[in-house]
Amino acid sequence: MSREVVVVDGLRTPYARAGTLLKDVPAQELGRIVIGELLARTGFEPEELDQVILGNIGEPPDAVNVARIAALRAGVPAKVPAFTVNRLCGSGLESIVDGAYRIAAGDADAIVAGGVESMSNSPLLFGKEAREIFGEVASAKTAAARVAAASRFRPGHFKPEIGLQMGLTDPVCGLNMGETAEVLAKEFGISREEQDAFALRSHQRVTAARARLAEEIVPVPVPPNYREMATEDNGVRENQTLEALAKLKPYFDRRFGTVTAGNSSQITDGGAAVLLMSAQAARASGRRPLGKIRGFAFAALEGERMGLGPALAVPQALARAGVAWEDIGLVEINEAFAAQVLANARVFPSAAWHAQHGTKGPIGEIDWERTNVNGGAIALGHPVGSSATRLVETLLREMRRRGTELGLATLCIGGGQGGAIVLEAM
Repeated sequence: MSREVVVVDGLRTPYARAGTLLKDVPAQELGRIVIGELLARTGFEPEELDQVILGNIGEPPDAVNVARIAALRAGVPAKVPAFTVNRLCGSGLESIVDGAYRIAAGDADAIVAGGVESMSNSPLLFGKEAREIFGEVASAKTAAARVAAASRFRPGHFKPEIGLQMGLTDPVCGLNMGETAEVLAKEFGISREEQDAFALRSHQRVTAARARLAEEIVPVPVPPNYREMATEDNGVRENQTLEALAKLKPYFDRRFGTVTAGNSSQITDGGAAVLLMSAQAARASGRRPLGKIRGFAFAALEGERMGLGPALAVPQALARAGVAWEDIGLVEINEAFAAQVLANARVFPSAAWHAQHGTKGPIGEIDWERTNVNGGAIALGHPVGSSATRLVETLLREMRRRGTELGLATLCIGGGQGGAIVLEAM
């Protein structure tokens, strides 16, 4: 990149289980909160922004370009353009990458990038035949024609299709995300016990990191009376045990599966944002950024093995950053499913696997003492459009605490992709 791009600061809302504290806070409001608070905390004047970019997959019908609506409601002037990106689970990273490209090319000096997701508000959809009948009723010219059209309705027409379930199912391979995790668990012989132990560690680490994670959280007033404040992630089970996890039944393959609700990420609401600037502009304004972007990559493979996306993206990101795996001091890998992370742990060091897939690998062994040190999505949740942004800001803050020079964030992406970014502390 021709100009250095830095992450000045970042924050997020609490992550709340769908249907709980943030269920009545739409995606555009989550965006308004994180954008407004980020600008206030950094003291950055909204009119000095060049763009606002947000990732989102559950496009709200009343805020189709959610980035624009959120930015305007956060007090960003109308002259500042905004757009929304969708790379499924990698949408929050895509927003950062899009911003980095614009700044590196000299087209911008300051961009707010992030991601928002209100999974509580995923729509319920009518089927094709029901939609056709509704259309005929609406377009009928006479009362008799409306009655005739409406008479075609049957009880089954009023059973909605779940938008979230449709969105998290790959239409090419025909598997939902949990089913792809089952594919990896079987392929790599990952036991139920391994998955549950991984899940338990996620809850334990988040529990131990509550105070540290609080530094990146902006409280959110809870509707409808706004007297209660959501101040911390509520999906964490502080007293989680292996015994409790073992009692849960497989969810995606009920006969032979090992992937359960307990060793999977939670369906969650939340938003996150970071302020990106050119290094020169940040220095000129006297700011001390959290870190700079050294390199990033997206990669792809077949949809049924989408969980292995990090194993493809990480070697590319490391090569573009000009660093080795051994140079990385801290790692954040999104915990979509315990089986998915453990499958990556199997293939990261495998020369045979990387040769088969033509990567720049092998990568090396995953050191769990420097990976997801504050827990991950199994305990925190996975608000899809927001998660990758959280990985970046959580990583950068922990790098500063520990004095770590280089860190890497990576995640699998629905549809058979993976993303990774290398960051350097400042």
